[in-house]
Amino acid sequence: MVTGAAIKKIAYYLPEERLDNRAIERMFPGWSSEKIEEKVGIRTRHLAAPDETALDMAAKASEQLLAHVDREKIDFLIFCTQSPDYFLPTSACILQDRLKLKTGIGAFDMNLGCSGFIYGLMTGAGMIKSGMVDSLLFVTAETYSKHIHPRDRGNRIIFGDGAAATLIEKSDTDAIGAFALGTNGKGYANLIVKNGGLKKRFEPNALETEDQNGCTRTDNHLFMNGPEIFNFTIETIPKLVKELLEKNRVTMDEIDYVVFHQANKYILDYLRKKLKIPKEKFHIDLENTGNTVSSTIPIALADSLERGTIQKGSRVLLAGFGVGYSWGGTVVRI
Repeated sequence: MVTGAAIKKIAYYLPEERLDNRAIERMFPGWSSEKIEEKVGIRTRHLAAPDETALDMAAKASEQLLAHVDREKIDFLIFCTQSPDYFLPTSACILQDRLKLKTGIGAFDMNLGCSGFIYGLMTGAGMIKSGMVDSLLFVTAETYSKHIHPRDRGNRIIFGDGAAATLIEKSDTDAIGAFALGTNGKGYANLIVKNGGLKKRFEPNALETEDQNGCTRTDNHLFMNGPEIFNFTIETIPKLVKELLEKNRVTMDEIDYVVFHQANKYILDYLRKKLKIPKEKFHIDLENTGNTVSSTIPIALADSLERGTIQKGSRVLLAGFGVGYSWGGTVVRI
C-alpha cells in the first residue's frame, strides 16, 4: 500500500501588540487609514514585542497545536524563518528543546519567505511518503517588522508578524498532491535586507535615504521594489496555476477553494481576475494580520476551516510566491 500524507492540524499565534491604520495615519500625516485599507486590504497588523523573536512565536504557535497532540509522536521538526535568533546554532534545535520533543528526532531550519510554507509542506510530505517518518511538525514564523525602518511607511502598512504550526502525518489516502516549484535568483535584490549577514555586516551609521514615495530606509532595513515584485508575480503565478492543474490532473472547476500567499489585496485581486477565479472560491483576508510572509497560507487555511469556508474533503489549491524570487504550489485535500 502506498503511504500518503495529509495536513492534520494547524494552529497559529499572533503577537499582542497591534498597529492599526489610524496609528499609521498619525505617524505619517497625509495618509488616510481608509485608503490604506482600500489599497492593501489591511486594517491592522500584529507586531512582535521588542524582546519577542520568531523563535518565541514559533514556540507559542507550536504549544497551541501540541495541547491537542501527543508530542511523543512527533518524528521530525522543520522550522521556516528568515528572522533567526542566531546565525548558529540552528533555531529548530532550540525549538525542539523548548517544546520538550523527544531527542530521537531530526530538526532543521529553512530560510525561505513567502513560498516557505509550500517548500516545507513538500519536504514534510516527501519524508512521510518515503516512510522515513510518520508525524512531522512544520513551523513558520517571521518578524519582518523588525527589519522595517520606522519611517518606511510603504513596508510598514503591509507586513505583520506571526507564526503557524502545522502537523503533517501519515495517511491512508494521499491528501497532498503534486508540487510545482520555481526559482529565479536574478530578482534577489528586489526584496532584500542588504546588511546584517556575513557579506555586509550591520552598519550602525548606515546612510538614510528617502525614495520618491517618501519612504525612509537604510541598507540595514528591508527594501522592497514593489513594481518589480508585482511584475514578477503577475507573470509567474498564472503559469504556476496552469502547471499545478496539469500535474494534479484537475480543472479549476474541480477546485473547491484557492489560497494564495496573502501578499496584499491589490495583487490578489489582480491575480483572481486574470485567472478568472470566482470570488467565492478565492481567499482574500489579511485585514487583521497583514502579510505574515511564510505564515499567511497556514493562517488562511486555519481561519477558513474555522469559518466553514472549507471543510473536510475540500480540494484546495495553494500557491506561495515572493522573496528570492521563489514560488511554488500544490493541491491538497483537507
